[in-house]
Amino acid sequence: MILRRALACSRPSPRVAWAPSIARWYSPKILRPDGTTHAVKEELTPLAKHIRDTILATGPISIAQYMQLALTSPIGGYYTRGQVFGREGDFVTSPEISQMFGEIMAVWYVMHWEMMGRPAKTVFVELGPGRGTLMEDIMRAAKRFKPFYASIRGIHFIEKSPELRKLQHDKLGCDWSVTATVDDKSDGGRTPVTSVSQSHGGLDVGWHDVVEQVAVDRDCVPLVMAHEFFDALPIYKFEKGESGKWNEILVDVTDSDATPMQPTSPSQMRGSLQSSSSIDGDSSSSHFKFVRARGVTSNAAMVLRDQRYDSLFDRGDRVEVSPESARIMIQLADWISANNGMGLIIDYGTDWTQGDTFRGIKSHRFANPLCSPGSMDLTADVDFSYLRFAAKGRAKCYGPIEQGSFLHSMGIQARLQQLLKSTADDKVQRDLVDCYRRLTDAHSMGRVYKVLAVLPNSSTGAPVPFAQPTAEDPGKPAATDGA
Repeated sequence: MILRRALACSRPSPRVAWAPSIARWYSPKILRPDGTTHAVKEELTPLAKHIRDTILATGPISIAQYMQLALTSPIGGYYTRGQVFGREGDFVTSPEISQMFGEIMAVWYVMHWEMMGRPAKTVFVELGPGRGTLMEDIMRAAKRFKPFYASIRGIHFIEKSPELRKLQHDKLGCDWSVTATVDDKSDGGRTPVTSVSQSHGGLDVGWHDVVEQVAVDRDCVPLVMAHEFFDALPIYKFEKGESGKWNEILVDVTDSDATPMQPTSPSQMRGSLQSSSSIDGDSSSSHFKFVRARGVTSNAAMVLRDQRYDSLFDRGDRVEVSPESARIMIQLADWISANNGMGLIIDYGTDWTQGDTFRGIKSHRFANPLCSPGSMDLTADVDFSYLRFAAKGRAKCYGPIEQGSFLHSMGIQARLQQLLKSTADDKVQRDLVDCYRRLTDAHSMGRVYKVLAVLPNSSTGAPVPFAQPTAEDPGKPAATDGA
């Protein structure tokens, strides 16, 4: 995880039909004296060259593969960089906006720890922890609830980025002298694997690449947090053709990058595709473009095998689907039910399937996702109905409800009043009110961000502030928006 990680200050709404307008921001062409134009290609970075060579060797790749390479490749993937959050980065997340966000989350976990009979041992597991700000705020607030704080046995971060691991390590006050590390292939440094937080009484902290690596004792209750995690997971994109079959939208090199000197097999494969309209209007500066497969790819056959996709969508509709999200949701649901845990999933998205939300975010603005891979965040709206469907029968899901509603129900206004009374500085007070509004206002983050709670199948009673478990209605489509 429309901003991955909310766009700072005047953040455009993720629902805006942004793609057609990108071309109006600039033109990647030089005007000749005779009135003709010459397209100027962007720099071919090592990562862009790697992606281009991969396509030329094997043929067009899925959007999912493109996202994985652009975000996590050791050659220059976006998350191998350190400062991608905050005003100096490309986006701002809710925890970076105000401490109130993390404090409210801490209150939620404490309340439901009480409801579950105060289990003696708990462990926090955060997926996609950013700079560690949210977990630090949660832990700091948890200190005020001493019995709950005493139950915490450790913190597990699901994080692949070496640079972000280092930031999380320092944010939680971990001691480098006792930190176990592995070689960082990107810069030759050391990446933390386990450590001890001096800020939190010697609490164990561990880092993992994937959820499956986390080992929790059976008598230890997992407290799961996934804040702006699912929006950055790879998606596949498909369009329903006139024949009623689903055609996959793939990433190919532009015609000027497919030189005659390349092997013939990729060209033959490109011949089996027809170009689709570029989602950014004028993408002639990019080395890549979107194309539409003529036939049914193996991805289409596998990802869309559920009959719902045939019955609920019309010809011309597009869908974005993230099998990786379903896999992780299943893992979390099984884990939470088996260990009597609890979880919150907070992200921007809708409770239905959309078809055209894949975008880039750079310097707090939307950008063409195919330009300069590795230089921007790539993201797509989360389909909460898809997550719930994955967890069906494995755990109980509540929501999603809007972030503004969740925060208000959990007492953010009371916390704001406490903070306002703690300072006489007018500027600090104005900043506090501004941060509160950004988190809760319907025109900022309050509506587009949603909160989904996950509890074990054995749980009784709905969690605060949710109603009963969300019922699935297969007769109501997860409609696309304007594909």
